[in-house]
Amino acid sequence: MSTSPLRPAMVPVTRRVRAYFAPVDRSTESPSVFDPAKHGAFLPDAPPAPWRDLGWIDNFHRYCGTATEALRAGARGAPVSQFRGALDVHVGFDFREWGKLQMALAGGAEHMNVLAADPNSDALPLGGTPLAAVATLPGSTDSEIFVGEGAIDAFAAGDLVAVDLDYKQQTGYVGSGLSAAYVRDPADVARDPNYVRRVTFNLGRVAEKTAVSLLLSQPLLGGAPGTGAAVQKVVAFLDREGGSFFQEWSALFLWQEDSGGRVCFYYPRLSHELGAKASVPVEREQAIDIVAPLSSTALHASFLALPYQDESDGQWVLCYRSYFPADMSALY
Repeated sequence: MSTSPLRPAMVPVTRRVRAYFAPVDRSTESPSVFDPAKHGAFLPDAPPAPWRDLGWIDNFHRYCGTATEALRAGARGAPVSQFRGALDVHVGFDFREWGKLQMALAGGAEHMNVLAADPNSDALPLGGTPLAAVATLPGSTDSEIFVGEGAIDAFAAGDLVAVDLDYKQQTGYVGSGLSAAYVRDPADVARDPNYVRRVTFNLGRVAEKTAVSLLLSQPLLGGAPGTGAAVQKVVAFLDREGGSFFQEWSALFLWQEDSGGRVCFYYPRLSHELGAKASVPVEREQAIDIVAPLSSTALHASFLALPYQDESDGQWVLCYRSYFPADMSALY
């Protein structure tokens, strides 16, 4: 009587799921690419560009509603072949951290920056009339913003700042580097010269100042400011229920290995939706007890997967699942 040899562990073991997002070029619907051959072994705390680490997530669920249909023939209607019906794939989870990108992805519509306002202006839900923007000067980079002597006094270490162009009646997608909103008619945004900075993702926190520049703690998401850009102080982030704009991003979810292999789920295009099924109520935030009376609040996010045409064979794909086996593990 023979016995089967023991097989090296084939079970991925992980603690939690980690989320990474990268921009989609909205004008061409071109996603950011996750290449498992080049990027698969990246360090979780140092993802490859342009991926952004949005922290640990909870309650990660993938739903597939794509039906498999049968082509039938003959007197008995026997199945002779199969084909896939309408593609229908959803993703849901809870962000455990709050930030600009996390709120934008969970909210789904335009995500606003509340600009520091004139204290004598009228009160408005998006903030009153903002303080005048300060022009950026040549030589500014994604980490150092030159504004010049005198103008530097409008800012202090610790300030949040938005750096982007004035709104000049343009239509279409707006926002440097990352599409932040879509303008169909200039009248819709009240011809506000600060509108792009109200919605931009090109944000930074002032770590320290020189006599003429702001040194940022992290590089601007949208890159170095363009010619004619200006900077304004931001006091809060804000999103709204409703709105016609849909956030769309590339996403990567990592089951980080504690022992065993690594599993990655890559979605080329995820578009926000309220829930996996519109008829099911969805909690937008969830309180998580720490020690009474303390609790943390998680942001719920739900997405519909949009198709991407794979260049290798022309197939329309919604998600790529990759598995990186542990060293010396069995293959099957």
